[in-house]
Amino acid sequence: MAAVELFEAGGYEETTVADIAAEAEVGTRTFFNYFASKEELLFPETDDRVRAAVAAIATRRPGERPVEVLLRALRAAGDSPGEHLVDDLSSRVAALRAQVSRTVPSVSGRAAHAQLVAQREIARQLHTAFPHELDEIGAAALVGAVVGAVSGALTVLFQQPQHSIDDGERLHRKIHETTSRVLQPWLAATATTEPVR
Repeated sequence: MAAVELFEAGGYEETTVADIAAEAEVGTRTFFNYFASKEELLFPETDDRVRAAVAAIATRRPGERPVEVLLRALRAAGDSPGEHLVDDLSSRVAALRAQVSRTVPSVSGRAAHAQLVAQREIARQLHTAFPHELDEIGAAALVGAVVGAVSGALTVLFQQPQHSIDDGERLHRKIHETTSRVLQPWLAATATTEPVR
């Protein structure tokens, strides 16, 4: 994506919509036909990821506990480790989003809003799937705890200068390792905890 290369080379705030449109060989009016703002370029396919998580919850397996279903849903959404390797562009966009969110309020706000909307929908679906184990507050708390833990860990990961956005495969490996470590307590607890009521 032309915008990603421009953000990496010249900085997010320094890159204008006109720069992006020129690099993509389109007019600025054409750009705005597809994107409401520059920030939107850092949040591709959010709805697709939420749909993938919802589909994973809907296809829960017999005997699966809420935490297990939630972790599988997040894997399906690409927000935690799993079978689906993200491509190099997705890794670069994720790294840019994390870096820019620390310094650009509009991006930080967009990231927080996108995460909140996604968490609400995932929690709603989890409550629907497990109405006798999780009430609405319990479902929201579980989703918030898991997603918050992963988000916090990844924020620290992206702040470390040795994690270059130029190496998508290595970055994805570090994301996988970090999220696996953060989620381990929940994974271990699924075999021993009583249902949340």
